[in-house]
Amino acid sequence: MTGWIDLYWLPLGAGGHFVRLNGRIYEGWSARRERRAPLDLYHAGLMVRLGEETYAVEMGPVWNVADADRGVVREGPVGAAWLGRFRAFRYEVRCWPGGRIPDLAEAVDSPVRTTTDPRRAAAVLAVLRQVPGLVWGRDQLGAGEMWNSNSVVAWALARTGHEMGAITPPRGGRAPGWSAGLDLAARQGGG
Repeated sequence: MTGWIDLYWLPLGAGGHFVRLNGRIYEGWSARRERRAPLDLYHAGLMVRLGEETYAVEMGPVWNVADADRGVVREGPVGAAWLGRFRAFRYEVRCWPGGRIPDLAEAVDSPVRTTTDPRRAAAVLAVLRQVPGLVWGRDQLGAGEMWNSNSVVAWALARTGHEMGAITPPRGGRAPGWSAGLDLAARQGGG
């Protein structure tokens, strides 16, 4: 059986000015606080091939993809738990067979092939059903970083035995939330 996983580094806000502007403001503030130069911000997405099917793995707002068969495996609140009762403040984790990742053409230094082992590809698809629905944009874990799409990707890869030290954002960039996913995976005994 064929199996592989490709990681894509998408510039934060690719395809949208609002997210890009807010990301620059956030990174400028973070850089000043940490006394470093601002870096480019990236959002991670996965394309997973298992057998004859390719799955798009990404986190996004529940309202931005209309396809009923988009492979939703988890929903969670955005900003605060109580806001999650409103559709505008919910995200979903998608493991979408035959799906797509928006703005894939804008990916930088991608794809990064993380494995060609079909067992590991199957493990990532399985573990995604266990991803916690933590509050997006909050540090509920006390990991020092907010939970977001990068957290989900890092968590899934770490939980399935990937060599996480070898997976880094493009040079001059960072992936906020990545270490929150690694932290949770380590607490759960994987990664």
